[in-house]
Amino acid sequence: MVRGVVQPAQLAIDRGAMVSVWIDGEIGYCASADLSANGLQAAADRAARWALAARGRGIGLAAAPWPIADAALRYEGPRDEPLPARAELLGLLRAEAEAMARDARVVHWAASLRATESTQRLWVDATLVAEQSFRFVEPNLEATAVADGRSQTRTLGGQYNGFCRQGGLAALRESGMIGGGARVADEALQLLLAPNCPDGPRDLLLAPDQMMLQIHESIGHPLELDRILGDERNFAGTSFVTPAMFGSYRYGSPLLNVSFDPGVPGEFASYAADDDGAEARPQRLIEAGILRRALGGETSQARARALGWAIDGVASARASGWHRPPIDRMANLNLEPGDATLDSMIASVERGIWMQTNASWSIDDSRDKFQFGCEWGRLIEDGRLTTLVRNPNYRGRSATFWRSLAAVGDRATMQVLGTPFCGKGEPGQIARVGHASPACLFRAIDVFGGEA
Repeated sequence: MVRGVVQPAQLAIDRGAMVSVWIDGEIGYCASADLSANGLQAAADRAARWALAARGRGIGLAAAPWPIADAALRYEGPRDEPLPARAELLGLLRAEAEAMARDARVVHWAASLRATESTQRLWVDATLVAEQSFRFVEPNLEATAVADGRSQTRTLGGQYNGFCRQGGLAALRESGMIGGGARVADEALQLLLAPNCPDGPRDLLLAPDQMMLQIHESIGHPLELDRILGDERNFAGTSFVTPAMFGSYRYGSPLLNVSFDPGVPGEFASYAADDDGAEARPQRLIEAGILRRALGGETSQARARALGWAIDGVASARASGWHRPPIDRMANLNLEPGDATLDSMIASVERGIWMQTNASWSIDDSRDKFQFGCEWGRLIEDGRLTTLVRNPNYRGRSATFWRSLAAVGDRATMQVLGTPFCGKGEPGQIARVGHASPACLFRAIDVFGGEA
């Protein structure tokens, strides 16, 4: 629903298979939409030719990276109440759109919902090793207000859609979309009247819907093992993290604990097995600020060992669809809660700013130097939230930013979020990623406004 106009409903049905073959230390891939016996055999033959062509110039694995479990690993996402029928969903979207359009200064408004159902099966040597079913819900609201040559946008979950979950109607209700249109538009109007964000060093309190982006860009991507080994250099860049850092590098303050946890109920990237068949288990990547593990599947871990690096990884080999081979990806990458209340963190700040909801991002190709913008900011002065400000931004370096972490919010401040738009790979893959985080407080961060 855009500016009160119902957009054409989109329905897509997609199925196919990726065949992976290991021969003499090398892997070949071939995808096919022909699921007949002849089609799969042709794909296997072609994958074998690619594996043979890589001999002497490939990755040289000592053994095939695909485990075979005693029993097939199975996953079924939350089976809460299903979404309503299409007519009722359109009525819901129309109601939220109308709520956003009640002021003439709101010149653009949109309410959207994407729902996806997916089933994946993985066989290794004709043995079923994983069968998984998913149901994804991606709602969003967006309102842009304009007055006196100035425009401001407010959204439900960020302009890159931050509230995404597995489930049905319960996930939609928890998103805040139902009844959220009036609030989103009102906050866009408030931002029109707000002063520009001030410049200079301040303590920075980030809401979970901005922490999600911070975790994603400055922890998730730098820890992808294939990137650390150099694979993404031509496309998405490298990483400031080196193999020698694991086990000793001070990534953040002692308050920083980050886990790969594909078992959180309803989180966007929960699953039982990755797309190479490895069983998915929770693992600490960063513990008390020290870097422990990489986001690397069995293939990348084997490659690292061949290069002399014994780097522990996780079950994170994932493909965006049947037509792409698995690569190292984030899944549910979560910052674990601490013991600080939101009120206590605000009270501890003499001169700071509270920021919510990502609006823009920029980070260099080694995932180190960054600057991020938010939709909503409020100054913190002498332990109290005060003035609303527009266009709040901040910048820093991944290598030092997390060491300024001074307080981690408790479970009451925590949100389970996610994004459907994580891009990586060549050819490109867009993956669903989950991030859960509490609110977090950082000391002496460079803050600036978005207008001169």
